[in-house]
Amino acid sequence: MKHSKLAACKLYISEGRNAAALEAIERAAGHHPQATITKKFPDYAYNRTRYTIVSYLIEEDEARVVDSPLRQALFAMAEEAYKTIELGTQCGAHPRVGVVDHISFHPLAQSTLHEVANLAKLVAADIGGRLHVPVLLYEAADPQGRALSSLRRELDYFTPNFMGNQWAGWSLPNVLPISPDEGPQCVDQDKGVVFVGASPWVDNYNIPVLTKDVDLVRTIARRVSARGGGLPGVQALALLHGDKLEIASMFLEPDRIGDKEVQREVELLASEEGLRVEKGYYTDLSKETTTKSYMKLASAD
Repeated sequence: MKHSKLAACKLYISEGRNAAALEAIERAAGHHPQATITKKFPDYAYNRTRYTIVSYLIEEDEARVVDSPLRQALFAMAEEAYKTIELGTQCGAHPRVGVVDHISFHPLAQSTLHEVANLAKLVAADIGGRLHVPVLLYEAADPQGRALSSLRRELDYFTPNFMGNQWAGWSLPNVLPISPDEGPQCVDQDKGVVFVGASPWVDNYNIPVLTKDVDLVRTIARRVSARGGGLPGVQALALLHGDKLEIASMFLEPDRIGDKEVQREVELLASEEGLRVEKGYYTDLSKETTTKSYMKLASAD
């Protein structure tokens, strides 16, 4: 490969039902073929879609990343998302604070976390300055190193605001209670806010629980998460998913704690409450498979 330093970006769009809008977003990405979509994961119940996109880094010198095809592709996709989706008119069973809700960067191949954090800051400046959307930086992209979960709590991200277990897009404050790192302090209710950050690779794993008792599953999710005294590096959230509930989990240290440990712990906690649990599923490719998929697609191109 000509370029050995790669970055992956997970772009979360608060839309999983409007096929025309998603097709428009993907066409915008298609104008930047050197950035490759390695995985698309739409979810109708959550009304949310995640795109995993990979490309190479362009360096001015060894100390600074100055560009990447990812930057142009992400801007085009975000711009199209804001044109085709109105946050204030939709809702879903997954939290949301923006049309483009979350953009996370992760190093692949020979790149470093510092390098992809530089790219994250460039993308944040593009969205805040050119699209006039408030941007909150987190982890390696944030000078203060704030955790994504902490920023989300400051915006009541985890509290359902519509029909008990749904999140609506029209409940954001007109002025952010915390200062954005890029973009205006005032919030456009049709666009919302976006979190942008950089971290080591994160795996997402969802486990269906066969009950409609939301409070009970929330208790299990809290007990399995690191914050609740459970497994290290695990974050978990109970969400309504169709006619059942899911524990949506994130593995912040996937080489240390993975699906086997989390599946076993959820099954144990659920059995104490007399509940049955289905086999969980990953919502994205692994870090290694993502890299291989990009290499194969880039070589073909």
